[in-house]
Amino acid sequence: MDCPGFWADPSFMRIPKPLSNLIDSFQKLPGIGPKSAQRLAYYLLHVPTSEINGFAESLTNLKKNIILCSVCKNASESDPCDICSDVNRKKDKIMVMEAPLDVLAIEKTGKYDGVYHVLHGKISPLENIGPDEIYIDDLIKRLERKEISEVILATNPTMEGDATAMYLTKKIKQVAEDILVTRLGMGIPTGADLEYADEVTLTQAIVGRREM
Repeated sequence: MDCPGFWADPSFMRIPKPLSNLIDSFQKLPGIGPKSAQRLAYYLLHVPTSEINGFAESLTNLKKNIILCSVCKNASESDPCDICSDVNRKKDKIMVMEAPLDVLAIEKTGKYDGVYHVLHGKISPLENIGPDEIYIDDLIKRLERKEISEVILATNPTMEGDATAMYLTKKIKQVAEDILVTRLGMGIPTGADLEYADEVTLTQAIVGRREM
């Protein structure tokens, strides 16, 4: 016998397991909430199988073929990366970034001719991220091995980014007092992320960098 309201009760709705798993996977991505995850998953139901297979292959190749450059820790297909191996780059100038996307943003300006170092994060006690959880020691080792004249701290102008910059300044000065330590200058608003800044703003920040 049918129970009244059985089909009207949303609690009885069952999402097929493959869809449910895909929704859960999408929700783990930054900026993707439950509703967006569901829309993406159901959208892919209508995508041709050939495109789905290509998408899956791209995800697999991301982990198989992308590595971190042993020098600067940027995402790359080769080691060292194209920037570190470029003979036209000024190797005595290192710009320190929080993430690979920040490197891409600076490169689009075409105004920087040095090399990079990617921390893959910033010091954030609230998130239990300390200096040992990001690539700070690797940066210090680079400064000990090579003749570096300037380190440009390009961490984001947030509370955590500023704290990371201050910590790095202290560590760098302990290694070599003669290294010029600068911070990206005016143009980047407080609380903003570099990856969202336009090229003109980033160019002003590079040109207007200040000594720490």
